[in-house]
Amino acid sequence: MQADYVIVGAGSAGCALAYRLGEAGHSVIVIEHGGSDAGPFIQMPGALSYPMNMSRYDWGFLSEPEPHLDNRRLVVPRGKVIGGSSSVNGMVYVRGHARDYDHWEETGAQGWGYSDVLPYFRRMENWHGNTDSTWRGDYGPLHVTRARQWNPLMKAFVEAGRQAGYPVTKDYNGEQQEGFGAFDMTVWKGTRWSAANAYLRPAMRDSDVTVTRALAKRVVIENGRAVGVETDKGQITATKEVILSASSINTPKLLMLSGIGPAAHLAEHGIDVIADRAGVGQNLQDHLEVYFQFAAKKPITLYRYWNLLGKAMVGAQWLLTRTGHGASNQFESCGFIRSRAGVEYPDIQFHFLPIAVRYDGRAAAEGHGFQAHVGPMRSQSRGAVTLRSADPKDAPKIVFNYMSHDQDWVDFRAALRLTREIFRQPAMAEHVKFEIQPGGDDSDATLDAFIREHAESAYHPCGTARMGRADDPGAVVDPECRVIGVEGLRVADSSIFPRVTNGNTNAPSIMVGEKAADHILGRKLPRDNRQPWIAPDWQTEQRSVRVGA
Repeated sequence: MQADYVIVGAGSAGCALAYRLGEAGHSVIVIEHGGSDAGPFIQMPGALSYPMNMSRYDWGFLSEPEPHLDNRRLVVPRGKVIGGSSSVNGMVYVRGHARDYDHWEETGAQGWGYSDVLPYFRRMENWHGNTDSTWRGDYGPLHVTRARQWNPLMKAFVEAGRQAGYPVTKDYNGEQQEGFGAFDMTVWKGTRWSAANAYLRPAMRDSDVTVTRALAKRVVIENGRAVGVETDKGQITATKEVILSASSINTPKLLMLSGIGPAAHLAEHGIDVIADRAGVGQNLQDHLEVYFQFAAKKPITLYRYWNLLGKAMVGAQWLLTRTGHGASNQFESCGFIRSRAGVEYPDIQFHFLPIAVRYDGRAAAEGHGFQAHVGPMRSQSRGAVTLRSADPKDAPKIVFNYMSHDQDWVDFRAALRLTREIFRQPAMAEHVKFEIQPGGDDSDATLDAFIREHAESAYHPCGTARMGRADDPGAVVDPECRVIGVEGLRVADSSIFPRVTNGNTNAPSIMVGEKAADHILGRKLPRDNRQPWIAPDWQTEQRSVRVGA
């Protein structure tokens, strides 16, 4: 088998790449180890907790024991299915803050500042909202829907944020991220609008794009140039380029199996070194969060459906009409705030959910309740993905090194204390029966113990093949997404993020696929030099003094 371009991974970025390359008239083969995304567990938004806990759809990765979290091993869900993680994620759509991308450019990712990436976000979107759309896209493949906030608790949460002194934002993906408001979701007409639905299926229908189900074992490199991919079913040849879009976990693994990575580490596993790149697998980042849970005074939460009959009713309505509670991810209200004075832009994110549940979908024992997922956005801790062996079937070692930086503890404590203040506001206080967790006092020791015992990944790993200048020894790809030291090989997924973005990472990953395609095709969209609104710091100073943050 051969094609102009061979893409490893039919995930968020890989699907966008395949669509744009096929649209330009090129032949494309996409290698995906996972199978079909058909069926209600993936396509029904309300069933989101199921696919990431099913071995059929998830790689089943676990971190190594995390030394600063009581040596717990945390789950690291990554989609092993058509659509990749966009087929198993929570469908929350967050572009990130403008300053995230300006930071990328400042650290060596030339041409990836906010003015450069904004046109790509607009190109990929087909936004269905109720506010000014000049910051948004109207004709892209990716349908993005504004949440209805159907439950009174959802709007009460936003009002509590306002009562606590924070702004309300009409569109956190537009001019103003900071504040409280309604979430956007990758849902269209009641169905998960994954990268497979948005990009891959149209590409396979309208262009010379095919998908082959296989396990990629290594990139085949001859005379310093990538010429194909060896799989468990034979070699697939690329006449132009190979692009790795296999996730921030599998992309560095595949690079190292192919002889691209830290020379000493490759030698440990008997792998011949083709390009000594110290940064491969390093710079691993993620968002860590806790579930701040409350028991509800009124029986108005989703708990009323958290039984066999209730789930059957929700599922039947969705199957017949694509409406009802099954047509939403239920993450319909959000908040982006700053942890303290002097922080330039928001560094704490909230996801509000009108039920108290665990990450695996099990409801809290207290019955009716609700929760906010909360955590800092810009941790200074860094981890690594390394090889367990030279066998492509073995999972890599994953160590996030969560909470290894002192500032992380300061930021997380602030996030928890500010959350408590928000839920004490009248709009939410009338619904709070008692605090389920964290519980206890407000001391550093109590909060730290809760973080160590209960913090979970927000499932946003990135940064393990970071982008930078070609002369940067820690960079893996240059700003054109080309792997430094190897011809004909690029990386286009969340691996290339220099720093994690401010919010959920699916939208930035798709943007990377869109923009990487233009780099490959030798074209680019005109810059958009508009600047977003950023609140003056005196507001943050005023609040910090008042609440003692």
